[in-house]
Amino acid sequence: MRDRFGPLDIVVHTLGGSHAPPGGFAALTDRHWDHALQLNLLAAVRLDRALLPAMIDTGGGAVVHVASIQRRMPLHEATLGYAAAKAALTTYSKGLANEVGPHGIRVNVVSPGFIRTAGADGLIDRIVASRAVSREQALAQIMDSLGGIPLGRPAHPTEVAELVAFLVCDRAAAVTGAEYTIDGGTVPTVG
Repeated sequence: MRDRFGPLDIVVHTLGGSHAPPGGFAALTDRHWDHALQLNLLAAVRLDRALLPAMIDTGGGAVVHVASIQRRMPLHEATLGYAAAKAALTTYSKGLANEVGPHGIRVNVVSPGFIRTAGADGLIDRIVASRAVSREQALAQIMDSLGGIPLGRPAHPTEVAELVAFLVCDRAAAVTGAEYTIDGGTVPTVG
């Protein structure tokens, strides 16, 4: 791979999601928990284990793991396993940053809130169909379920991508072991 593409210097892990049923902790079987951990934590661990040795050999690089604001505000009714796995991913990322920092590798976390993706639009469509409300009302219901978004809108995927791009570029050369929340102010966070 190195001969074909050159040295590996950036890893961005974005895989994640939840397929758990609603109903809170009692509805989550061991299979649901295992799926949440495999998809939202262990996939990143495996990717890092496969790719970071090459970065260590070259003496530098940047890693970004995409977590979620749900690690701080889990939606217990539907995504408790997902939230717990993303919390574990954030803790793992901080430990990894401490371990590989001396090798010149920076590890950071981006924790999005409600992002206006195709999946979010699908959720809006399902709410419209099931509750006989407008798209605007469905969007407002989602934002209200999060406790509101002070910015007044969900973030766009390009805004998240720009944050990730900054974290992997040389302008962020001294940033490691940090978590950046991009949620329009949903989670009261300063720091």
